[in-house]
Amino acid sequence: MKITVLDMDTAAIDNDIMPTGLAELGQLNIICGTDLARTAELIGDSDAVVCNKSRITREVMERCARLKYVGLMGTGYDQVDIQSANEHGITVCNVPEYSSNAVAQHTFALILNYFCKVAEFSADCAKGAWTEKKYFNLFGYPTFELAGKTIGLIGCGGIGKKVAAIARAFDMNVLAYKRNPDSLRDIPYIKCVKLDELLSASDVVSLHCPLNNETRELINKNTLAIMKSSALLVNTARGGVINESDLAQALNDGVIAAAAVDVLAEEPMSANTPLRRAKNITITPHIAWAPVETRRRLFDVVCGNLRCYIEGKPQNVVNTPR
Repeated sequence: MKITVLDMDTAAIDNDIMPTGLAELGQLNIICGTDLARTAELIGDSDAVVCNKSRITREVMERCARLKYVGLMGTGYDQVDIQSANEHGITVCNVPEYSSNAVAQHTFALILNYFCKVAEFSADCAKGAWTEKKYFNLFGYPTFELAGKTIGLIGCGGIGKKVAAIARAFDMNVLAYKRNPDSLRDIPYIKCVKLDELLSASDVVSLHCPLNNETRELINKNTLAIMKSSALLVNTARGGVINESDLAQALNDGVIAAAAVDVLAEEPMSANTPLRRAKNITITPHIAWAPVETRRRLFDVVCGNLRCYIEGKPQNVVNTPR
C-alpha cells in the first residue's frame, strides 16, 4: 500500500511530531506544503491519503483511481466531497474529540484575555507606562469578573461540554443551542434554549458547531443584532460560521463589544479579510488545536485509523462508501 501524507507542515512544527507509525503500514510518502492545484498529481498513485487542509474533491477522486482511503488529521471533514467519496467507494476517517481540552483551553484564553485585558496591560508595561506611576498599580482598562456572567454555546459536543465545565468553575451561567438537546439532559448546569434566547441573554457567545449548510454564516447582521451591545463573540469552530463582513460592521458600529476568533473563512488570512482592521477584534492563527500533547494524540489516532482500515475493521468512519 502506498500512503501519501499531504500538508504535513500544517500539523508539525519543525518536524517535532511525525507519523512514523504510518511507515509500518506501507510505502510512506510525506509532502510538506499545500498545493491545492496539484493534489491529484501528488496522490495519483496512492492507495491512501492522510491530510489536514488539502481539499479532496470529486475531480481529485476521479483522477486518482487507486485511492480507497482518506484519513483526516482533524475532526472536521468539510474539505472532503463526502458524496463523491461514497460513490467512489472511498472510506473517510476523522479523529473525533482529540482536541477538546486544547480548544476549550484556548477558548477561555481568549475570554480571559478580553475580560482581564491581559494583552493591553502587558503592552503598556513593555512601553514603560507602569514605571511612570506613583502607586503600586496601573489602571487604564476596565476589567470584569466572569462569575455571574452568562456564556452561550452554539454547538455543544465534546468541545462545548469542556467549555461548559470550565465556565461552571468560574461560576458562570451556561446556555446551549444544540440540534439534539436531549444529549445534554444529564448535565444539570447547562440549559438548552432557542438560538434567539441564547443570543439575547449571553454576555459571551462561543461557537462550537461544525460548518455545514445549516451553520454557514449563522452569525450575520440579523443574529448579531440580537446580541447584547456588551457581548463578546468567540469563534474556535470554523470561520465560515460567521459572515465576516457583517461582524466587522457590527464591531465598528458598536453593535457588540468585541470578538475573538481563532479561525477565518479564508486561511491563511487574506490581506483583505474584513476582520483584520475591525475594532475590538482579537485574531489568533488557527492554533487552538495545536498543543504538542494534542498533536501527539492526533497522530496516534491517525495511525490507528489506517491500521484498523487495513485490518478490515475501520473506525471513526464519517461516510458510507459503496
